[in-house]
Amino acid sequence: MSVQPSPGRAVRRDRARLTTLALVTTVGAVVSSLGAPLVPSIAAQYDVSVTSAQWALTATLLAGAVATPVLGRLGTGRRRRPTVLAGIAVVLVGTLLAALPLGYGPLVVGRALQGVGLALVPLALAVARDAYQGADQVRVLALLSVTTVAGAGLGYPVTSLVAAYTGLHGAYVFGAALVALTLLRALRHVPADLDVPGQAVDLVGATLLSTGTLSLLLTVSQGRVWGWTSPATTSLAVLGVVAVAAWVRWTLRQDHPLVDLRLAARPGVVGPHLVALVLGVGMYGLLSLAVVVVRADGSAGYGLDLGVAAAGLVLLPYSLASVAGSRAARFVDRRYGDRLLLPLGCSSFAASLALLAWHHEHLWQLLVAMAVGGLGSGFSFSSLAGLIVPHVPPHETGSAMAFNQLLRYLGFATGSAVSVVLVEVYGGDASGLVRALLTLAAMCLLAAVAACARDPRSGTPA
Repeated sequence: MSVQPSPGRAVRRDRARLTTLALVTTVGAVVSSLGAPLVPSIAAQYDVSVTSAQWALTATLLAGAVATPVLGRLGTGRRRRPTVLAGIAVVLVGTLLAALPLGYGPLVVGRALQGVGLALVPLALAVARDAYQGADQVRVLALLSVTTVAGAGLGYPVTSLVAAYTGLHGAYVFGAALVALTLLRALRHVPADLDVPGQAVDLVGATLLSTGTLSLLLTVSQGRVWGWTSPATTSLAVLGVVAVAAWVRWTLRQDHPLVDLRLAARPGVVGPHLVALVLGVGMYGLLSLAVVVVRADGSAGYGLDLGVAAAGLVLLPYSLASVAGSRAARFVDRRYGDRLLLPLGCSSFAASLALLAWHHEHLWQLLVAMAVGGLGSGFSFSSLAGLIVPHVPPHETGSAMAFNQLLRYLGFATGSAVSVVLVEVYGGDASGLVRALLTLAAMCLLAAVAACARDPRSGTPA
C-alpha cells in the first residue's frame, strides 16, 4: 500500500524542483555573465584586438546555438535527466579550463564548452511542461524564460567585481563554483526521466548546421580584416551558404531531423521564431556596444574609460527591468491579449538602441538605455514560450523550444560578432558607433512591424 506524501512535503518538493529548474537555466546566465564585460580585459591580457577577443563571447554563443537542437533531441524521454546532468558537467569543465592561465586559445575552447550551458534552457522548459499544468505551467514557463536574461544581468556586476579584485581568471573560478553548486542541486532534484524511449540524434544535420553557421559568422566578423573580396572571405561565405542549404535540404528529408523545420513553420510559431532571431541580434549588439562605450578610452571619439566593474554595472538595470517587463507582459496579456507583447518588446529594444546611439556621454545615460532594453527583453523573451507551446504537440515541446532557442542563440552570436564590426565598417569613430546602433534599432523596428501584422495565437494575418 503506497503512502501519499503530506501536503507540506509535496509543497517543499515542488519548491525544490522549481528552484532547481531555475538554477539549471541560470547556468546560461552564469556563462553569459563571464562574457561581454570581460572582453576588453581579455584583449588587454592576451594582447589581441577587441574584435578577436570578442570571439571569447561569440564562440560560446555559437556553441550554444549548435548544442541546443542536439541536446533537445538527445534529452528526450528517459535520456532527459542524464543529458541535463552531463550538460552541466561539460560547462563545469569548460569554466575550469578558462580559469587556468593556459593562453588565449584554451580560453576560447573553454568558453565554447561553456556554451553547452545555454542549451540546457529548452530542456528545463520541457521538464516544466511535463511537471505543471494550466495557469501554473504558464507562470513557470514565463519565469524560466526570463531567468537567463535576468540572471545574466545580475551576474554581470558580480562577476565584474570579482574580476576587478581577483583578475580575469578569478572570475572564471567564481563561475566554476556556481556551476558546481548547480550540478550538486541537479543531481538531487532534477525529476526522473519519462518512461519512453529517446529520439535519434541527427549527427549529419548537426555537422552541416555548425559548419554553415561558423563559416558565415567568420565571414561577417573577419571580412574587414581579411578583405571582403579575399579568397579566404569568399570561400568561407560560399561554404557557409552551401552548408546551410544542404542542412535545410537534408532536414526536410529526415523523419527525425535535428530541427523539425515543418514544425517550425506552423501557424502561430513563425512570429515568435522571427522575433527570437532578430531580438537576439539586437540584444547582444546592445550589450556588446554598451560595454565597449564604458571601457573605451575616448581616443576614437567616444568612451567613458571606466573599469570592468562599471562595465558590469550597466547590465544591472537591464536585469531588473527584464523582471519588471516580464511581470508587465503578464498584465498586458490578461488585459489586452497577447498580440501586443512582441511589438512592445521589439519597440522597446529599438528605443534602447536609439537612446544609446544619441546619448552615451555619461554613465547614467547608459543605465537608462539599458533599463529600456531590459523592458523589451522582459516583454519579448518571457512571452516566447507561452506563445509557442499551445501550437505544438506535447511530445514535440522540447524540439520546438530548442529551435526557438537555436534562433535566439544564432541571433546572440551574430549580434556579438557583427556589432563591433559594424562600428569599424562605419568608420570606427563616434559617428560609426551611432550608425551601428541605429542600424540595429531599425532592424528591431522592422521586427515590431512584422509582429504587428500577425496574430501570435492564430498565425493568420491580422
